[in-house]
Amino acid sequence: MLTTVDFRSVPDQIADLQVVVSNHVALEDGNRKIPYRDLDSRADGLCAYLQTLGVQHGSTVVLCMSRCPEWTIAALGIMRAGAAYVPLDITWPDLRLRSAIADSGATVIVAPTGLLDRLQLNLRSVDPRTDTPGTAELPTRIPVSLHPEDLAYIIYTSGSSGTPKGVEITHGNLANLVHWYRDAFQVTELDRASHLLGLAFDATVLEMWGHLTAGATLCSVEDSVRTSPELIQHWISDKQITISLVPTAIGAFLISMKWPATTDLRLLVIGGDRLHQGPKTDMPFQVVNQYGPTECTVVSTWSTVTAETDKAPAIGIPITGATLYLLDENQRPVEDGAIGEIYISGELVGRGYRNAPELTERNFLPAPFSTASDTRMYRTGDRGLKRPTGEFEFCGRLDRQAKVRGYRVELDEVENNLSRHPSLVFAIVIAKANDILGDTLVAYVLPHENEIIPTRQELIEHLKQYVPDYMIPASFYELNSLPLSANGKIDIAQLELNSDLPVLPDTVTTEAASAIENKLLTQVRELLRQQDLRANANFFLAGGHSLLGMQLVMRIRGLFGVELTLQELFDAPTVSSLALLIEDKLVESINSMSDREVESYFAEQH
Repeated sequence: MLTTVDFRSVPDQIADLQVVVSNHVALEDGNRKIPYRDLDSRADGLCAYLQTLGVQHGSTVVLCMSRCPEWTIAALGIMRAGAAYVPLDITWPDLRLRSAIADSGATVIVAPTGLLDRLQLNLRSVDPRTDTPGTAELPTRIPVSLHPEDLAYIIYTSGSSGTPKGVEITHGNLANLVHWYRDAFQVTELDRASHLLGLAFDATVLEMWGHLTAGATLCSVEDSVRTSPELIQHWISDKQITISLVPTAIGAFLISMKWPATTDLRLLVIGGDRLHQGPKTDMPFQVVNQYGPTECTVVSTWSTVTAETDKAPAIGIPITGATLYLLDENQRPVEDGAIGEIYISGELVGRGYRNAPELTERNFLPAPFSTASDTRMYRTGDRGLKRPTGEFEFCGRLDRQAKVRGYRVELDEVENNLSRHPSLVFAIVIAKANDILGDTLVAYVLPHENEIIPTRQELIEHLKQYVPDYMIPASFYELNSLPLSANGKIDIAQLELNSDLPVLPDTVTTEAASAIENKLLTQVRELLRQQDLRANANFFLAGGHSLLGMQLVMRIRGLFGVELTLQELFDAPTVSSLALLIEDKLVESINSMSDREVESYFAEQH
């Protein structure tokens, strides 16, 4: 399969490092430091234990834990057993977890004790933090030869049917990715890389294996830090990080911040959403913008971002082993400078979708422009053009997919689950481009006649049963009738232009606004320069972006002494919902104070 590099699987590459970096720190988590020799031996031990549970070449093993060194050790051990690891987010709703686990075909799950009971699943489980036998108690692991066509991992993404779909990536795909990455950015054992991306996010694959196969140190970021650009900047400095991969919403803010003239950071890699602007001044490190669908092994193109242009940064040139085509609706090349659909071929194109042969056939096609008989191309559904410089530019989506906080979302999945609410007769969800935060989801709902209109919070709680938080719309609007076009189809353009629809309230109440809500509304009106803004208006849809969002966070800190992250503002984007969050945090803070501290606090407030 591989033509540009001699194939050597990621697990074998890490094993090969032992001669050079055996005592070097592989994983750093706070005060915990795990050298490469321990990473290697513990992965072997887990591999042997999994083999006693029946895991063998071609199996799948679900990996569902919070961020910790054992997560990475487990992923490596699973691959060494010849199985594909299936990373799932432990914060997903139970229904979504059960659906992905069943689809994966796994009979073993690596997870915290008790998760199986919660999910009511009959699988064998292991928690590597507590119940993995010591190496001395295990038989020697059975060596497994890994081949380019073997599965390395399966990533579950949003599916239009209402359930997630699994993307299958092979060891050949993965080896091509890490080989390109290490070569392009000269990653060595001297590098210290951050580990902050979501564990079920496909870019984590590059974050882990792109650095561990080079002998670098992978440093975990605390959850309390990973969503705040300010805290991440301090953490990067304190931990002497040299390479950091960050989602676009965080990266866009980091390149707008002031940095010292000298810093250990030499490379900031941004990806997951469209990057709308580059840094306004030169950064003391290289800034790279990446693009690529999950089906094509994380990264398909890359570009160095500079402060030399006012244009939106390009998504760049193809990585090693990749070819991009811009085709029209008949899959013919478009003219130079014209916009076409992006198709990707080469060694990074994955195997297809798990248990979905028809969907795989529709999206993974023969590459008509290649001379190799086994070459396929993936139809991305993205629009792009090629600049005169040779770099590609992203021009939006063709279909009903969105990118929210770096995650791909099928709008149909959100709609299908929202429509399950018994009070609704119809629901539609659209994505609105929202500056550097990426897409924002907006829901329009039509209640049954004579039904009590559900509140925004009721619909959010309903959706939380089925989808993760990034798939929950930021705003909900009430419809009086179906928005139909002349040909009887749903007129999405009509919804996007209609700004007079009523916003669903957060709660059903006739009480007057609190003092906190009034103060907060004043601040938001000043920042957005909209004195008629209402408390239930969405901050981001009203013109806010991440930079203004961080200014609001800082004002809240000064006014109320409350620490918020940009993500918390994103999850509570109206003044009403944000005021409730602030009140909860204040109550929590006061409850932790002594009587004297409480008296002092209220004295300061007056």
